[in-house]
Amino acid sequence: MDRGWSPRLTDATVLGRWPQLVGSDIADHCTPVSLRDGELTLQAESTAWATQLRTLQRQLLARLAAAVGPDVVRRIRVVGPSGPSWRHGPRHVRGRGPRDTYG
Repeated sequence: MDRGWSPRLTDATVLGRWPQLVGSDIADHCTPVSLRDGELTLQAESTAWATQLRTLQRQLLARLAAAVGPDVVRRIRVVGPSGPSWRHGPRHVRGRGPRDTYG
């Protein structure tokens, strides 16, 4: 009886075993955020590591395919660190933000 658990179980395997799958040197500098429809989203700790991960995409895809199967991760999307948000609360006024008061 198939309950549709196999894809979710494989996704959880990738996210849960990330350091074992890619190695501690890469896992120390990026975090897997989500795996949806074959697209793995990684958040890098710096813009330099985001660039490095983009150059290592082929090797990472090959390593993940060997570990969890060829069609589990088909694409990797790398995002850099997010900057600070100046939005506080539900309302927002368009404009330049806090720079408006700096003179």
